[in-house]
Amino acid sequence: MKVWDRSGVGLFVNIIPVPVGTNIVWLIVMPGARQCAIVDPTAGQPVLAVVRERGLEPTDILITHHHADHVGGIAAIRRVYPIPVHGPANEAIPQRTHPVREGDVVVLGRFAFQVLEIPGHTLDHVAYVSRGMLFAGDTLFGAGCGRVFEGTPGQLYDALRRLAALPPNTLLYCAHEYTQANLRFAQTVEPDNVDIQQRLRHVEQLRGRDLPTLPSPLELEHRTNPFLRCRLQAVRAAAERFAGGSLRSPTDVFAVLRRWKDGF
Repeated sequence: MKVWDRSGVGLFVNIIPVPVGTNIVWLIVMPGARQCAIVDPTAGQPVLAVVRERGLEPTDILITHHHADHVGGIAAIRRVYPIPVHGPANEAIPQRTHPVREGDVVVLGRFAFQVLEIPGHTLDHVAYVSRGMLFAGDTLFGAGCGRVFEGTPGQLYDALRRLAALPPNTLLYCAHEYTQANLRFAQTVEPDNVDIQQRLRHVEQLRGRDLPTLPSPLELEHRTNPFLRCRLQAVRAAAERFAGGSLRSPTDVFAVLRRWKDGF
């Protein structure tokens, strides 16, 4: 899939999804070149197969967090291509060469990716953002969000709000193909939301043809992702019905939604 660079420079970026089970490894192919960066390699061989098939030359690996399904392919890739590995400074990332923190910039060809710290799923999870592209790992999914493993619901909700504040035409590249299941939960929360109904029908068609449902623009996430809609009365009311009592804040609504989704 080709993404038009929204900076006005006039470049196309080719973003290639490599499905590995429910994970998606993203290849960011530099404009006018065969060089590419690899985001969250689940396993080495599927990525290397696509790299060889497309005649690409990997230059960097970007890691969002330490979970095994995001770092499992680093060693195999680096045996063939001994390239830099960028990852959160305070997490145990295998073979990391470049620790990154809030405010750091990773330069890939003519693109500069800003590092955002977005804790919650893990304590030091990061995202990479550049020119209308958001690589969010397991923090924000299509119509959903990650589980709270190491942080707190408040941390994850704040991280989601931070990502949601990016320009609405920003394209979300997350690390899992969970959109269909997430939309079924979203429809349970907001059964009268027409946008969710329409998106679910479209996603079911895509998955029926074994096509990816991502990337998705943040504008669509704002309309269909319940975890970004915790301030809305309909979402709050649904969470209160599930919780069996009133909820004081959007953060409390988020925490209930996340617990509800965990058992959905």
